[in-house]
Amino acid sequence: MSARRRLAALALAVGVAGAAQADAPPPGRYAAQFCVAVGDAQADCGPAQVEVRSARKLAVRIADLAYHLELASSQVDVVLMHGSMQIDGFFASYEWDGRTLRFLDLDKHTRYALEIAPHAPRR
Repeated sequence: MSARRRLAALALAVGVAGAAQADAPPPGRYAAQFCVAVGDAQADCGPAQVEVRSARKLAVRIADLAYHLELASSQVDVVLMHGSMQIDGFFASYEWDGRTLRFLDLDKHTRYALEIAPHAPRR
């Protein structure tokens, strides 16, 4: 299967699975692992801090970068900030797989996975 077809199949799977999504963990601060993969490349993962503000709003911090995620019924609005400057933004289909939020930027052929630690929230 070509890379383009695999990406389209993943997008379809994410879109279909997103219809039956769960919610985010309870509000609080969590440790997490954030993985990003471009095209067919293997994912590059690293530690992140997540602030779950509500079932539909999350903030993900990786060093001096912050991803602001706002989840709607079928899409996530992603805004990437460096300090007070927005450096990227896009809408994507998403799904919750247990405590992992997966979403896909089709324009950039980039897959994201945010695995939130299972422990109780840090306050």
